[in-house]
Amino acid sequence: MPLRLTAAAGATAVGLACGAIAGQPDLRAQLLAMPLTPQLGGDATRPIASPKSFSLQMPNAPRRHQRPFSFGNRLFNTNWVIAPGSVKSFDGLGPMFNRVSCSGCHTLDGRGAPPPDGEGPFDTMLIRLSIPGSDAHGGPKPHPVYGGQLSERAIPGIVPEGRARISYEELPGSYGDGTPYSLRKPTYTITGLGYGPLGDAILMSPRVAPHMIGLGLLEAVPDATLSALADPDDSDGDGISGRMNHVWDNATQASAIGRFGWKANQPNLHQQSADAALGDIGLTTNMNIAENCSSAQAACTAALAGESPELPDDFLDKLTLYTMSLGVPAQRNAEAPEVRRGETLFRDFGCASCHMTAMITGDDGPLPELARQTIHPFTDLLLHDMGEALADNRPDFEATGSEWRTPPLWGLGMVPAVNGHDNLLHDGRARGFPEAILWHGGEGEAAKERFRLAPKDERDALVAFLKSL
Repeated sequence: MPLRLTAAAGATAVGLACGAIAGQPDLRAQLLAMPLTPQLGGDATRPIASPKSFSLQMPNAPRRHQRPFSFGNRLFNTNWVIAPGSVKSFDGLGPMFNRVSCSGCHTLDGRGAPPPDGEGPFDTMLIRLSIPGSDAHGGPKPHPVYGGQLSERAIPGIVPEGRARISYEELPGSYGDGTPYSLRKPTYTITGLGYGPLGDAILMSPRVAPHMIGLGLLEAVPDATLSALADPDDSDGDGISGRMNHVWDNATQASAIGRFGWKANQPNLHQQSADAALGDIGLTTNMNIAENCSSAQAACTAALAGESPELPDDFLDKLTLYTMSLGVPAQRNAEAPEVRRGETLFRDFGCASCHMTAMITGDDGPLPELARQTIHPFTDLLLHDMGEALADNRPDFEATGSEWRTPPLWGLGMVPAVNGHDNLLHDGRARGFPEAILWHGGEGEAAKERFRLAPKDERDALVAFLKSL
């Protein structure tokens, strides 16, 4: 009897698929064979196309989760203030920070972008910092003075760390039919350094804020699925060798599979939320109890803090539930002939080799509404080498300087409506889907070339499909 992978089978089928079953298709083939439906998030899909598309709770959430979701939404959108504040529950900003709220980066729960002129403040993106080597848990080694992230803002009396700037070089190219295009290559500099030079060994990685939809569903995909999809040695010879990143889980004090962040450097949304609260806003939690100051930043260390921790466990739990519970917008124009043709080309060009068209969440997800869902996130949650052109040359746990986690594509077609731009890739360099594809190298080179050499009507159909997601 053929092995069947169904939503009802859940994690049990995933476990079976991990075994070597003679004559049976592997898990990747089974998932790729599943038909795409407009319900990209399964029962967690919202059929809405508006600036609020990323900000609504999953429709299948139980009533008991509606109130904590609403409070989590308040926390996500709260502008934190300097301690002592008139409401101590919402003070503790800084001393070093980048934004005063989560929504300051993830505007309308959406996607960030570089400053339009490259000179303005990094409102919805940031710069990771490290030096060669690893920390005690195998992660990036923080800069001894500036830590692991550049803080462009600080409370009064504290000197900010510096200000990032971008300059662009236009790189001309042409499609197979001779149509010209241009890609903008960014170069990053940091000016106004408040605590001395960075040094020649500095490693920098720019990151735009990703959109927030469907994150709980991605957390609910079983580890066994990622293990079955991984092919680190390219054993099938298809040129695609996805790898898992193994990262440090602060709660369990053990190594875990990474699945969040541009390099899959976070194991779960709880830790992701806690680390972002500290690094982006300067809020301590029981997971990160010390303020975001280095030993070389004496005034920062001596600054008056809020309650300890500034983001207590019940607040962090509600904030995590909020990030888990945001629904996924439905695909639009799914039956349009050009969109359907674009889906076929998406598979034929090889895009689906990394941007997996289907996943199934496990039986025991972190929330009941996340369990046993057939979803279409267009990611395998694995690391892939994307070539030198996209490399940040900054390792992150097991991720090399040219590896990135496959970003989910669901919802990207709604970013212009929600956030007013179409900047894509980890640093927002791409101006729309065609440029994002044309930057692909490494494991994505063959798919990129199929797109580049395709006739215009096929290129347009693929872009129409991506815009429908």
